[in-house]
Amino acid sequence: MVTKLVIVSDASSVIAEVRAAIDDGEIEIVELRSGALVRPLVEADPPDVVITDCQVQSMGGIAIAMDLKLEQSGGRIPHVPVLILCDRRADVFLARRAGAEGYLVKPLDPIRLRRAVTALVDGSTFYDESYTPLSIAAAD
Repeated sequence: MVTKLVIVSDASSVIAEVRAAIDDGEIEIVELRSGALVRPLVEADPPDVVITDCQVQSMGGIAIAMDLKLEQSGGRIPHVPVLILCDRRADVFLARRAGAEGYLVKPLDPIRLRRAVTALVDGSTFYDESYTPLSIAAAD
């Protein structure tokens, strides 16, 4: 079975970095430059995971995660895990609030990125502990 991933970023360097870390020849990768294109793609042909940059034009990773969660809760689309690529500590808080199944803090580490994608494809979660506030880390 081929794993289908969607990478959402308006930065070519982010897409190239993610692709280089995870593309093993057995993964189908769809690249999107706009967050507004994610839900129509999920409705038409749901991927296994959406990997999104936190900041993408007018609809970034937080908005993408929230949009997909709302549509999923209404039964209009299937569940698709979201991995948000965060830029700063505040993004970690927002990613958790948005219901993302995973987040990574940049700069990206290829090993952590592969672990995160594997965890989400397997139905688990992956939370990068680099910028996790101590109170959250203690509660988990």
